[in-house]
Amino acid sequence: MLHVENLTASIGGTSILTGLDLTVDDGEVHAIMGPNGSGKSTFAHALAGRDGYEIGGAATLDGVDLLEMEPEARAAAGVFIGFQYPVEIPGVNNMYFLRTALNSVRRARGETEIGARDFLAVAQEAMDLVEMKQDFLHRAVNAGFSGGEKKRNEILQMAILEPEMAILDETDSGLDIDALRVVATGVQEVRRDRPELGVLAITHYQRLLDELQPDRVHVIVDGRIVESGGPELSARLEAEGYERFEEAR
Repeated sequence: MLHVENLTASIGGTSILTGLDLTVDDGEVHAIMGPNGSGKSTFAHALAGRDGYEIGGAATLDGVDLLEMEPEARAAAGVFIGFQYPVEIPGVNNMYFLRTALNSVRRARGETEIGARDFLAVAQEAMDLVEMKQDFLHRAVNAGFSGGEKKRNEILQMAILEPEMAILDETDSGLDIDALRVVATGVQEVRRDRPELGVLAITHYQRLLDELQPDRVHVIVDGRIVESGGPELSARLEAEGYERFEEAR
């Protein structure tokens, strides 16, 4: 379970998160929506441990204090973040990157590292979920990938690393309808394999939520959650926008 209480975040003296509260139980999908500049991506960065922010409040995963951990320790504890703009790493083989990341997490959890041959079997099963061909393993990480391929690669990483909480920061950004469906289906297939996986999906668009079918939808304005509801809330936002929240500021 992810539990966030009175989370604040500022950078360069500018306050972005102003007291955010949220609980995501095991196996639940929660959507975070809100106007541009409301703090959605900052929320993801604060949970993942990105440098540069002054953080206050509390954030725990299964009772473990995330805010006291370095980013790599948070990953080992079960936090995964899928980026809106995945970076390219020229010269680093995708298979090497993925196996190194997996073994780093396994070491931190006290598990046995996995060899190259066994990793191929793990990777192939995960690649089938996101309809990626095996030759992607032998290319440099995201180098020369299309937008859709980069996002599929993010979900591939999620499937291989087996996190407890997946934070998807506008994973649908820049995807066409077919690529979005593949990515969303990959997320759902991972959830079927690991029903305890929690998902926090940050998005602007109803079409992703049509695929993910969230349990709860939350609206962030000025760095805090101002309204929560069921899936019908996202449909209302799609129809009406955020004008009523802007007027209430």
